[in-house]
Amino acid sequence: MATTQVLHEPRLDTVLMVERAIKESETYPSKRQLWKSLPRKMQYQTFLRIIDYLESSNKILFHGRSIVWVFPDNPKLKKLIEGSVRLK
Repeated sequence: MATTQVLHEPRLDTVLMVERAIKESETYPSKRQLWKSLPRKMQYQTFLRIIDYLESSNKILFHGRSIVWVFPDNPKLKKLIEGSVRLK
């Protein structure tokens, strides 16, 4: 009989919790440190799926082992982009 491995899919509130933690700190030295600092506990496998999603959607990137929030959702950045001159 074949066995299948059940993956723990993260809920939206869990993804948002991880996003908020990264945005508020701006950088984390390691994935493990971020995982340990979260206000709610989760399985490490679930946490890694969230990190993979955030990296593939270009919201975070890794600088060495550090996690850095790079998604352009900063209000000052949005205002700067909206007010910039377009070259034709």
